[in-house]
This record gives sequence, C-alpha cells and structure tokens, in this order.
Amino acid sequence: MRVVVLVPTYNERDALPVTMDRLLAAAPDVEVVVIDDASPDGTGALADAMAAADPRVSVLHRPAKQGLGAAYVDGMLLALERGADVVVEFDADGSHPAEAVPRMVALLAPDGPADLVIGSRWVRGGGIVDWPWHREALSRIGNLYAMAMLGSGVRDMTAGCRAYTAELLRALPLREVRSQGYCFQIDMTRRAQDAGAEVVEVPIVFREREVGVSKMTPGIVREALLQVTGWGVGRAVRAARGWRRPLALRQPAAR
Repeated sequence: MRVVVLVPTYNERDALPVTMDRLLAAAPDVEVVVIDDASPDGTGALADAMAAADPRVSVLHRPAKQGLGAAYVDGMLLALERGADVVVEFDADGSHPAEAVPRMVALLAPDGPADLVIGSRWVRGGGIVDWPWHREALSRIGNLYAMAMLGSGVRDMTAGCRAYTAELLRALPLREVRSQGYCFQIDMTRRAQDAGAEVVEVPIVFREREVGVSKMTPGIVREALLQVTGWGVGRAVRAARGWRRPLALRQPAAR
C-alpha cells in the first residue's frame, strides 16, 4: 500500500527533526508530507532541506496560519491526488508514538477490519505521560460528552494520531469540513461513522510535547463544545424523523 503521513507544522523547528527521525525509522516505507503554515521560526525552510535530502519527504507550504483542520484537509486532498491508499495524521511535536504507525496501517489493509484506525489514549492499554491533571480531565470529559451527544462508541474522538483508507476519505465531503483544532478530529470521526465506516481504536501512550509550546487555547475548547452540541441536537432531530445511517463502505473482514 502507498502510505502518506501528514505532519502539520507551525513553529516546530526544534521538534520536527526528532519527530521525523523517529517516524521514518519506525515506518521506513511511508511518504511524509510536512504541511507548514508559513512558520515564522523557519520550520518551512528546515522541512525543505529535509525534502531535498530524502525523497520520502515533501513539503506543502501554505501562505499563513489557517488552522489544523484546514491543513489536514489540504494534505488529504494532496495525498489522494498522489494516489495514496492510506493517509495518516501525525503530530510534529513528538507526542505520538512512531512505532504505532505500522500497527495502525496494518489494520487498513484490503482484508483488514477497519476504514479508520484511531490511536487512542482512553482504551485499555492506552494512556498519557506528563500531562497536568486539568488537561487529562478536559480530554476525558470532552470525549465523554462527544460520545454521549453523538451516540458514538469511540472513546477517544479527539485523538490526532489516526489513519484513514483513501476509500473512506473519497467518500467524505472534505471540502465542506470547516472545523479546527480538536473539533476537527471529532468532526471527522462522526462523518466517518455516519458514512458507515468501520472504526477501530488501538491503544497508544501519548506524551506531552518535549519542546515548544502547546497550541491549545480556550477558543479551541469553545469551538468543540458549541459544535458538538449542535451536532448532537441535529442528530436527535434526524433520529426523530427516522433517519438511518447508510450501509457500511465495505463488509468488515472476519476477525
């Protein structure tokens, strides 16, 4: 399979080399697209140098900071244009375990059980390292709220370490997605499930970023709360009108 890993960046000059080394060591056969939003610290130029030295790496330069969701959508569309079979989301800050990528991709093989694989902190075997208590509480409560409002069984809907089949991404209206931050991940999860996708969670251990500054802001939290509430209300209305999810994209493989 042709696997394209999307790594969005904004001011990640110090973290990016370490992340890329780990990723390409753990998954040497992938292609990596660094999506840089005109980072003022020179991350884009550093990514260009990496691309010049390694044919597995390329860079998508965007003119300004336009949000995580928009960066991923642009990267997904580019990966589909390049003929990707699998598209992976991966943070540049070192928080995601690189060794999880091959394990996640394996579940998306043509005879695999999944259309979307999520690296989950909140399933058995998953966890976090070096997070303050309030970050953990916010994530756990936010995920429980999203699960309840959207009727989803996915325990880590805000997770950013995930892999999609190209078939699923082509079935989704990517150009209509406007969500940003962690709300983007919830939005993509609900869209995938509404499209009938098979979603599998695998445990990962998420580590607090080693260098740089977190991009979490109160605005990101507010967006997620408002959007999830709106989606939940809409879901309830559709349910009252007899709405049904479409059939699955494919028949799940025997486990």
